[in-house]
Amino acid sequence: MRLPGGIRIRIALVLVGIVALALGTAYLIVVPSLERRLVDARLDQLEHLAVPLASALPEDTLLWQDRVDAYADVTNSRVVAFDVLSRSKPALQAVADSRPRSTPGIATNPIALEALASGAVGRGREVADGEDNASVAVSLRGDTIVLFQAPLADSLATVRLVEQRLLLATAFALILALVLGLTAAGMFANRLLRLETAAERIADGDFGAPIVDRGNDEIGELAGAFDRMRVQLAELDNARKAFVANASHELRTPLFSIGGFLELLVDEELDEETRRGFIETMQGQVQRLAKLSTDLLDLSRVDAGQMRVLREPVDLAEVVELLESELEHVAAGTGHVLETEIEPVWCSGDEGRVLQIGRALTTNALVHTPVGTHVVIRCRRQGERAHLSVEDDGPGIPTQYREAVFGRFYRVDGSMASGSGLGLSIARELAKLMGGAVRLVADRDPTVFTLDLPWVASPERSTDAGEPFPRENETRETERVPGS
Repeated sequence: MRLPGGIRIRIALVLVGIVALALGTAYLIVVPSLERRLVDARLDQLEHLAVPLASALPEDTLLWQDRVDAYADVTNSRVVAFDVLSRSKPALQAVADSRPRSTPGIATNPIALEALASGAVGRGREVADGEDNASVAVSLRGDTIVLFQAPLADSLATVRLVEQRLLLATAFALILALVLGLTAAGMFANRLLRLETAAERIADGDFGAPIVDRGNDEIGELAGAFDRMRVQLAELDNARKAFVANASHELRTPLFSIGGFLELLVDEELDEETRRGFIETMQGQVQRLAKLSTDLLDLSRVDAGQMRVLREPVDLAEVVELLESELEHVAAGTGHVLETEIEPVWCSGDEGRVLQIGRALTTNALVHTPVGTHVVIRCRRQGERAHLSVEDDGPGIPTQYREAVFGRFYRVDGSMASGSGLGLSIARELAKLMGGAVRLVADRDPTVFTLDLPWVASPERSTDAGEPFPRENETRETERVPGS
């Protein structure tokens, strides 16, 4: 459940908390430090005046009151002169006091007793008669103590003023931080809300409207990633729709054809030759359906990560010979010239899948080139790679279509392919599973489709070297699509 205000309130509260923490820390550092410095400064000032004045106090106690009054005027403080009654059990007696009425507890003043115990100067901050004072006591001749008590009200007033100003500034800063935090957080929240709305729109299948955020920050980068995702999802959705439409068309066409021929066979009086022709045509359509279903099954296995291929030594020369014997009658029927160029070369792969790819590449050349075109199937080694290529001297493929021909149900002229339209797409996927690739080279007049696979030495050569390849009756490495 979303909290009221959501991220806007949380960001604002975090900002207010940070400001409060910073100003609270500043308060704890500045105010006590300032107060301590002012008190120390007042004590230093009072001690600087008190020590020489106390040293000038005469021994005659009858003169003390006049001197104490004079000292009080000079130092702007209360001055008390004590006679020491006992040092073992510290006891003092106030003999002279600049105040008209001496307070009862003055004889037990802790600063004066400290000076008596140390025999030197005692100093410190104390509260006496409800007043905060800076006190300095000076010990004279071991039998006299002179106490100076200066009020700290003026010094502490400065501290209180700074404290009040700092508290006011803190309150103002907190209010300002709350307002600015809500404003800034609201801007970020609105941008995130637009992204949320766009994500919901994409989830509903609406990929039309672009996602735009002009901020040069993480949210802007997130919006850019969302927009790239939108484009990719739109492309995938269009591909899915096109795939379904094309697959439906490919399935419907032979089914309608078979249905029409069956109606003619049932309803019409046909001679034996016509009937045989209809049956042969229906057989061709059934073969087309079987091929299409096989291709769709292969693609579904690839997409689901369930396609398995073998890794074993494959004789590409033998594959080329099989392709020639299998497709020479097709080439003759279409008016093409089918040739081969064979070198002894072996590769690592699945022999059945390599033959399937070679068949797809050769059939593609025979179907989509004019009558009289030469089609050459060759195998050769280049470095550590083995190549099975199909070359034709047809009109070629325009540059803008050279990658699109590997799409599903795609042909350069935009019409449906005469076969299932999936051969090149399946060929590329199978090649990837075997550690290879299918590439199109059309930079010169001949158009060349090449199957590139890892080269291996022939089993006979490997056996001679003491490193035999596994045979079909031995354990062979099986590869599977990652994620299966």
